[in-house]
Amino acid sequence: MITKIGIIGGGQLGKMMILDAKRLGYYFVILDPTKNCPADSISDEHIVADFDDIKAIEKLANRVDVVTYEFEHISLKALERLEESGHLVYPSSQTLSKIQNKFTQKEWLRKNNIPVPNYQIVESLEQLNDAHKLFGYPMILKTCTGGYDGKGNALIKNPGDEDGAYKALGGGALPLMVEEFISLDKEVSVLACRSTNGDETIFPIAENYHVDNILDETVVPARITKEQEKRAMEIARAAIKAFGSYGMLCVEMFITTAGQVLVNELAPRPHNSGHYTIEGCYTSQYEQHIRAIVGLPLGSTEMIRPSVMKNLIGDHSGVARLQGLEKAYKIDNVKVHIYGKETVSKGRKMGHITVTDATIEEALKKARQAHKVIKFKL
Repeated sequence: MITKIGIIGGGQLGKMMILDAKRLGYYFVILDPTKNCPADSISDEHIVADFDDIKAIEKLANRVDVVTYEFEHISLKALERLEESGHLVYPSSQTLSKIQNKFTQKEWLRKNNIPVPNYQIVESLEQLNDAHKLFGYPMILKTCTGGYDGKGNALIKNPGDEDGAYKALGGGALPLMVEEFISLDKEVSVLACRSTNGDETIFPIAENYHVDNILDETVVPARITKEQEKRAMEIARAAIKAFGSYGMLCVEMFITTAGQVLVNELAPRPHNSGHYTIEGCYTSQYEQHIRAIVGLPLGSTEMIRPSVMKNLIGDHSGVARLQGLEKAYKIDNVKVHIYGKETVSKGRKMGHITVTDATIEEALKKARQAHKVIKFKL
């Protein structure tokens, strides 16, 4: 029987997993290099160590019954060693090995007939300079590993921009790939889950809006056609099967101006665009992830009411001092989540707001009103 769970990572996603799972009586050990990380205050044990510290990860595994993780940029070798020693790890090292590198991920998606934008590996500046023959302008240069929230991406708008983009992403020090630029109608994400007992569920499709490549707002249900909704759901189910994934799997997708549905990238964990599920659905993505990795039946993903999530993003650097919570809570149906990070910096996710209401329009209005009054001041 599983009673103790280990999480590699102690950020807000790990914290929200613990918050939901503590109701079920689970014991948590986290591993994170930051002593006062968001999950520290509610975990039962905290191993302070780097994410590539194999010995520390083995120490974590020896204290728990199952290991999971809250982000992808961790030691694949460590997960493989855990599994070789008989430890349970979900999602597995095999799943992560196909997702951690974006080029490998795209190759696996294509091999399994899951639609993606056109792409190509980049092994030299000369090869990048020739990419326009295949993709035209603009096109996107990406690092194959380590990128998130727009970090690791460079837009090549015009002839001659290749050199600057190549240098900005390490000048060949990191593996690179180039993708065609997609003419977008919408960006959406589908949160799918599979339990080790075989259950599978899919949450309502989320419609996402980004500012400076960071998720700003999520609107659910997504305002897309029935045919697009059906296709997105089919793709999510195909992705679970193709990657052999257990636990939450977020499939980020593009809806093109021509109406196509293409996969942008995958995340084998709960996802920022699924925060809305805490208040918006009968089962949150965090509880669902825990249920899945311990082998429990999965919960209902039905929506309670239309929902909007708006991120609270840092716009300066310094000590995090929250202001405006009282004003925000004077607005009906507003729920505020503060992650507990000690310092704020530009572009850092500090918390989020969720509003459920009778209509998306009402929820959006209230979320934006609350967002205006909540600040992290110096």
